Amino acid sequence: MIVLEKMGANVPLWSVIPQEVLLDQIPDGIRKEEINAAFQKVVVPEQVITQLAQHFGENYQSKTYAIRSSATEEDGKRFSFAGQFESFLHVPFSDIQKAVKAVWQSAVSERVIKYREENKLTFQFGIGVIIQEMICADVAGVAFGMNPVSGERDSKVISAVYGLGEGLVSGALDADTYTITPDGCKEILAHKTHAFVRNSTGKGVEKIEVESDRTDLPTLQEAQISEIASLLDKLNSAMGTPQDIEFAFHQGTLYLLQTRPITTAGPKPAGEYTLWDNSNIIESYPGITTPLTYSFIIKMYEMVYRQFVGMMGVTEKEIQQHSEIFANTLGLVRGRVYYNLLNWYKMLAMVPGYSINAENMERMMGVKERFELEDNFKMNKGIARVRIVGMVFKMIGMHIALPKERERFMKQLNTIMDKYKAIDLNALSTASIIDHYNTFETSLLLKWKAPLINDFFAMIWFGMLKKKCTRYCPDDPNIHNDLLCGSQDIISVEPIHRSIELAAMVAGNEAARILFMEKAPEEIWETLCAGSFPEIRKSFDDYLDRFGDRCVGELKLETISYSQKPSLLVKVIKAYLVQGITRKKTHANIEGDLRIAAENKLFSALHGNPIKRWWIRYIISKTRDLVSNRENLRYERTRGFGMVRKMFSVLGEKWHKAGYLVDPRDVYYLKLEEIKSLATCAFDEKLMTEIEARKVAFEGYKNQAPPRERFFSYGNNFSDEYIYSLDKIEHDEKSLHGIGCCPGIVQGKVRVVVDPTEIDSLNGDILVTSSTDPGWVTLFPTASAIIVERGSLLSHSAIVSREMGIPCIVSVTGLLRTLKSGDEVLMNGSTGKIKLISNEGTVKGS
Repeated sequence: MIVLEKMGANVPLWSVIPQEVLLDQIPDGIRKEEINAAFQKVVVPEQVITQLAQHFGENYQSKTYAIRSSATEEDGKRFSFAGQFESFLHVPFSDIQKAVKAVWQSAVSERVIKYREENKLTFQFGIGVIIQEMICADVAGVAFGMNPVSGERDSKVISAVYGLGEGLVSGALDADTYTITPDGCKEILAHKTHAFVRNSTGKGVEKIEVESDRTDLPTLQEAQISEIASLLDKLNSAMGTPQDIEFAFHQGTLYLLQTRPITTAGPKPAGEYTLWDNSNIIESYPGITTPLTYSFIIKMYEMVYRQFVGMMGVTEKEIQQHSEIFANTLGLVRGRVYYNLLNWYKMLAMVPGYSINAENMERMMGVKERFELEDNFKMNKGIARVRIVGMVFKMIGMHIALPKERERFMKQLNTIMDKYKAIDLNALSTASIIDHYNTFETSLLLKWKAPLINDFFAMIWFGMLKKKCTRYCPDDPNIHNDLLCGSQDIISVEPIHRSIELAAMVAGNEAARILFMEKAPEEIWETLCAGSFPEIRKSFDDYLDRFGDRCVGELKLETISYSQKPSLLVKVIKAYLVQGITRKKTHANIEGDLRIAAENKLFSALHGNPIKRWWIRYIISKTRDLVSNRENLRYERTRGFGMVRKMFSVLGEKWHKAGYLVDPRDVYYLKLEEIKSLATCAFDEKLMTEIEARKVAFEGYKNQAPPRERFFSYGNNFSDEYIYSLDKIEHDEKSLHGIGCCPGIVQGKVRVVVDPTEIDSLNGDILVTSSTDPGWVTLFPTASAIIVERGSLLSHSAIVSREMGIPCIVSVTGLLRTLKSGDEVLMNGSTGKIKLISNEGTVKGS
């Protein structure tokens, strides 16, 4: 019971009479034939009864109780004594002594002795007794953490009846059955004519008729089924094996009445317990990610974070000792990219100041639950103290040198990018292209010092700003976000301005406007390439040269960028023209107003304290600079990825012409190490067969439900029972809420969008989605408001919405589990609150 309460299970009030109360009354060395007579004489001491009365409170006489055995062997993994010992329900307080004695006597009953003999169990008669307050259930039932019939671990089974659970356990009542699998919930509803309830005298139960309008309705609602499934997952995880539970709902609250192992369940899986989370990384790698992209980025993460911990003072020897950690910071789960949180925390544990660094990392990555490492992996405190002194001096030096380091990095980046842009890849052999890639990887991707240092200090200063704002303005949880608004030097905003300028240029030329309005994007681009409207063509070329790699899924190598297919950019501009987007819509100084209001509020709170005002100004200034540069340096990553995409795309074309690939884009089903090996080795039949197998597998992933955003596994076991587990999923709130990014109150219907390329206009609906990247910008102007499940104030959706003056909320837990297309909501872009409107027009949960 204590374990259950510690893990957050809602257990009815209980107490236990330990087995020593019984054993103290049984003589030592008692012979087997004397046991029954001795048990007839045992009593429950009055002192115990008095203690129980005090424990259950003033109204103990008006309650009824469950009296159950608590034997040490009762619910073992191999043998279950369930049903062997006596148990009593709805016992009034005055009858507790008699019921406890009956439970004690059942420990030496004929059936228990026979069960022990049949299973070759040693004989013992010590038995504790649990006294627990009975719940007057509205609905009750049993549930299994795996399918007890089929043995399927990715399946759960729930049976429920109206009223108390006695009718279900005894078989006197027909029950609704709910079978939960990764594909959904299958329900078989019974015709429920009767229910068992506590009788009016307070002693025992009685059978009553169920109202005729409820007999064929489901006993459990969807949210209740989800709550039971989540509880089963937690119990399975905590107990190490699937559980068989009894539950009850009273006035909407779930109570766990009893749990025991399912004795048919197999052993606990092998492998290290690991948490997987895609809270933040899904913005960079949405949907299915191909093997080439994954093998490329996991290599980049490995190289980059080996550099990072090295800069933080970790020795090369230690880095080599833990090479497996750096090589496995990510996981590819049914084609989707996840953080391996176990290895991220292990990596942080190598650096002094683990607890602070972990907190900051969780904030920046969007992780909402701490993963606790075992103590034997954490750094010795003595070593940590020595290292942290050295690290402080090193950090001061890095902080001072950061502006010059960023400048050096940009100069080197631009030199390398200009060099590679000048290379005619189509004129090279495949081996030469692979050699160029290897040089690019070594010369640029291995020298990512400036972005790493900037990210690290952005994490620290942002954390400091949030703490100070929480202290000085505790009533405004988002003020630290508002203080970062209006940074005109963030490059994420520039493509919006440039694309609108392009639209304005086209709109200003009547012939060009007609071309864009009447023709398809491919025809429009062909016309521009043929020499028509040279000024517009030049503006397109300038945009493509600067932002040609900024598009939907820009960090996925398989993505077709604007540079590769300019008609995609033409489609964006055409959408702006059709939707009437004008310069005026982007001139609202919403970000500036939010920033000024936040500054005024914060500085007013520090009125009369000039030193604190100076310090907070300095923190704000440093945070703005670091966060802006963080976004800008991340765009340089996009440029680097764009060059890699170009090299691999040309390889795909060449291998397709040589007959090795069925389609040029099949190159993305190779892994990076396989491509590198092809510089010296030829394609063989085995590799070509493997490519086709991967294509089939990844096509299948598209048709499967995506794994949960957070789940646990043992090792890299990505079977359904883990990836679809509800154990690590946050419970949805009665009213949704997130981070308000752009003010405005909107009531309207929502449109849930998964792929922005599949829809041209929202027609004034509220856009609801999991995450966005720059390619979503074409949809934003057609939406009355934007709500995003993931993200932060610095997400593209937040920045763009403020620029366009569209009310926006991001980081909404459970958004897509709660809303569906057609639902009507009331959203507040200032407070981040969202209310679901019922069919009758009333606000739910208000």
